[in-house]
Amino acid sequence: MPEAKRDFMLVCKSYRGDAARVKRLLGTLARHNPQAIPIFIIVPKGDVPVFREVLAGERYELVTDEDVVRSHPQAASANLLDRLNRTPGYRSQQVIKADAWRLLGCASYLSVDSDTVFLRDIARANFLHPAGHPYTLMHQSRDLLQLAIDRGHSKVAQHFREESERMKSLFERVGPDYDFGPQPLIWSARVWSDLHDRFFAPRGWTLWDAIDHIPTEIRWYGEAVLAYRSIPVEPIEPLFRVYHHDWQWLVMRRLGETPEKLAEQFLGACYQSNWEYELDALDSRSALSRFARRIKRWRRRMEAMR
Repeated sequence: MPEAKRDFMLVCKSYRGDAARVKRLLGTLARHNPQAIPIFIIVPKGDVPVFREVLAGERYELVTDEDVVRSHPQAASANLLDRLNRTPGYRSQQVIKADAWRLLGCASYLSVDSDTVFLRDIARANFLHPAGHPYTLMHQSRDLLQLAIDRGHSKVAQHFREESERMKSLFERVGPDYDFGPQPLIWSARVWSDLHDRFFAPRGWTLWDAIDHIPTEIRWYGEAVLAYRSIPVEPIEPLFRVYHHDWQWLVMRRLGETPEKLAEQFLGACYQSNWEYELDALDSRSALSRFARRIKRWRRRMEAMR
């Protein structure tokens, strides 16, 4: 638990399989965090020794998933620790990220995935309006959706529309389909707090129930911003280049995109760990899984050459 409240910080939720990625992330922050914005890494309690070893000498603070869960006022009454243990990792990590503010005591934070790298210097002004509230990532993702359609991945656009309609209907919002991401995400504790008090609590829910219902913490946050106006809405486009799919990375690389060129427009880049397998911990995937991913990468590379 941090000793004092800090109004803005960088928060990375991770696990032992991504420890090498977190080390790479911290290495880029060592070069590109001149304002020394605090960095917190959140991992399962059982993974703490791994991270202490791998990240020796790096500047960060470590807290656990379990401590984040315990910080919720309903932790005991709703048996949230048991919920953590019963929930698949791809869902529980969403809740941990979104509830981190309760433990860390921050007004806002940048939620960073392990597979992020920073390409140029960052400052609080990149994420916070001069008045102090965070900017809101909000756009319609037309470039990515069109690229997906052009490359024969129309299901990407279909899923985007369907997920957006489901969430809009819950908030009774009519209007454009917005993308409120991707990672890294600029989040306000006030938005998450209002979402709990004004949407979840009247239904007897916690965020765990919401993620079980529609597993996208990014949309829950974004629709809450529009519904409750907990902070002034200052929309911006993504600050990081995120390669959602391996075919996207391969196509953009073929078009001449490089980290050096990206730094002209973006603060950093994210290389999805579900296909960037080279930094996986050796014991995190089976040999068969690693072989299958190499075959998939080869097929995508061939498709990108078309």
